[in-house]
Amino acid sequence: MTDPIADYLTRLRNAIMAHHRVVDIPASNLKKEITKILFEKGYILNYKFIEEGPQGSIKVALKYDPVTKANAITSLKRVSTPGLRRYTGYKDMPRVINGLGIAIISTSKGVMTNKEATDLRIGGEVLCYIY
Repeated sequence: MTDPIADYLTRLRNAIMAHHRVVDIPASNLKKEITKILFEKGYILNYKFIEEGPQGSIKVALKYDPVTKANAITSLKRVSTPGLRRYTGYKDMPRVINGLGIAIISTSKGVMTNKEATDLRIGGEVLCYIY
């Protein structure tokens, strides 16, 4: 697999389109940090790290509106790819849908949202946009 973050986002996107409640994703430290951010920001219902086998996995419970059956995540977009890395400084931090969505940034202080990185005045690699 050449791009594990794109695979993670694609598995989430496919599970949302198929209206699944839970999705299993192979684990890595970066994927775990992205999952924690999605939970903190309210895009997923819950998650669980399963440490079995050499790699482990992440069980993600997706969040749906009980009335309209719409998912909390409308779009997942990969920005930086292995072939073309996208970096940004804190002054040029991207705003997703004028502040309604989040951009996940990999910085020297760890993985965080664009708002947290701007507050800490640090830049980094823009991994993905979520709204």
